[in-house]
Amino acid sequence: MAAMNYRPSQRTKKTVLGVGGIALLVGLNAPAAWNFASERYYEWKIAQPGYKAKYGSWSSVDIPEEFRTNAIHAALLHTGKVLIVAGSGNEQKKFDAGSFDTVLWDPKANTFKKISTPEDFFCSGHAQLPDGRLLVAGGTARYEQLDGEVTRAGGGMRVKNENPDKPIVLKKGTKFRSPAGVEYVSKFDVTVPKAKRSFDISYSAAGVMQPWKTKVKSSEARVFVEAAADGKQYETSKQAQYEIEGLKGEDADNTYGLSEKITMDKQDFQGIRAAYEFDPVAEKYVPVDPMAKARWYPTLVGLEDGKVLAVSGLDDVGVIDPGDNEIYDPKTKKWEMGPKRYFPTYPALFLTKGGKLFYPASNAGYGPADKGRVPGLWDLKTNKFERVPGLTDTDQTETSASLLLPPAQDQKVMIMGGGGVGESEKATSRTAVVDLKEDSPKFRTGPRLPQGTRYLNSVIMPDDSVFTSNGSTDYRGRSASNILAAQFYDPQQNAFHDAASPRVGRNYHSEALLLPDGRVATFGSDPLYDNEQNTKLGHFEQRMEIFTPPALHKGGEKRPVLGTGPESLPDDHKATYRTADADRIVKARLMRPSSVTHTTDVEQRSIELGLTKGKGEVTVDVPKDSALVPPGWYMLFATDADGVSSEAKWVKVGDGQD
Repeated sequence: MAAMNYRPSQRTKKTVLGVGGIALLVGLNAPAAWNFASERYYEWKIAQPGYKAKYGSWSSVDIPEEFRTNAIHAALLHTGKVLIVAGSGNEQKKFDAGSFDTVLWDPKANTFKKISTPEDFFCSGHAQLPDGRLLVAGGTARYEQLDGEVTRAGGGMRVKNENPDKPIVLKKGTKFRSPAGVEYVSKFDVTVPKAKRSFDISYSAAGVMQPWKTKVKSSEARVFVEAAADGKQYETSKQAQYEIEGLKGEDADNTYGLSEKITMDKQDFQGIRAAYEFDPVAEKYVPVDPMAKARWYPTLVGLEDGKVLAVSGLDDVGVIDPGDNEIYDPKTKKWEMGPKRYFPTYPALFLTKGGKLFYPASNAGYGPADKGRVPGLWDLKTNKFERVPGLTDTDQTETSASLLLPPAQDQKVMIMGGGGVGESEKATSRTAVVDLKEDSPKFRTGPRLPQGTRYLNSVIMPDDSVFTSNGSTDYRGRSASNILAAQFYDPQQNAFHDAASPRVGRNYHSEALLLPDGRVATFGSDPLYDNEQNTKLGHFEQRMEIFTPPALHKGGEKRPVLGTGPESLPDDHKATYRTADADRIVKARLMRPSSVTHTTDVEQRSIELGLTKGKGEVTVDVPKDSALVPPGWYMLFATDADGVSSEAKWVKVGDGQD
């Protein structure tokens, strides 16, 4: 029988094509359909009360467009508001325009306010002061120029003044001319102090007093200069004396320049000397005496007497500070030189019992790989540094997280994650803890993070856990390496457990801090690129997210409430607060508000308090050791057996005037 060509009817044809088309569409879109269904299920799952009670939840903050900014720095003030400082925000066009940002955010009312910002506080340092003001020092004088961008030789010019009767002020644009006629131009104003005059009295062999002899020691200041024209011919490594154009007579005779190395090498960011106190009540910056040294990427750390130590940073010509540390006295509003010791930029330094500072080797950014990378205890009184052994992955402590674990009485410091020096691709999942109460303290390896992590944010919680979130596996989130994950670390169990995942990735220039209501706010992120192929330049992340911990979702149970009580701690360090929840409360913690930037938060600490219950009241007993509880404002949290905390009461401890 001959074969027959089958030709379906029009109706059958339509049906077959319809089924085939559907099958084809399903096949082509299966991944998208599956992803859509998975996302819908995930959204449903994380919205369930049981999930929130186990893992917590995230919410976004509605920020009016005019208040969105590049959050480089964040500090919680005793008014309950958060100071978000951008300065020029890592945007050269804003720096060139002199456009500097500070935004004050009220988390309770979710309101925002622009604050007049007098300097470029981008990459400054900051610390809480005993009276509740925030000290802000350093920042940006000049943006970097990378290799290939430098067209004019630049470097430092030391300006000498031999006149003991008056200082010399040289404005930006002043020209320095060598004997051969080569000219360099200053990029900043510079003031050279008066020379120092001293008197010597000498005696003859017969014991007769000789005439007075006057000695004059020239003063010196340094300023960054550039060649007046393009070209490598203006590079010099030889020191020469330069006359200063525009000076006449005695000023010209007494004032001159001495060149340092002037090259066409990459020119790093340069720091400023300016210092201000931010007044949380008046909500404005108040100028104080500037530092002796310009600093960019410095750490400011509060000491047991209420003074503040400024450490490290790039100076006024972009060179890392050799260790000329300074101490600020909030009573006099002035600086004095402190003990000399070198650290890489933004070193994490934690105040410990006895007033020593512990350096876990965490830092951010600048400095050679073979200098200042060893952890240890620094005694400021003797300037001795005792190395602490046991840390692994010591080549990956840059961009690591570190903190004084709760409660502070345990004197344990933890380091988490980190990466290689500079733009290294290395990232470690290592964690380690050191017990500083031991006779010979050493690091012991802790539980590993899920993956190698740089820029991890870590926040101490009222229940003594540590909340960690975000970060990236590569330098500044390269290759779409942001980690959308969060976890809790339990210091007692020395273990991590999962938390709900954030929706916004955060790496370099990101921060997180505890709010007075017990939630955690996260800010910022400054990736190099916005895509996996590293072809699309990154943009600064201006969205904010808030994490609500599991305990605040448990069973709809009301939180403990602390009622009326003292705002300043009484002399006996005992404070009583009215509460209807005395029976529920099992512990109380005094928590210092954060001041955080570049994964460095040396302020946050949680102090265990003695707790006595009475009828309708609780009394807390605060330790009197000012190295454990430095003077300043603190949040007082009371917590029940389920880890549910009260909202914070603000308490002022000491005044730093003793």
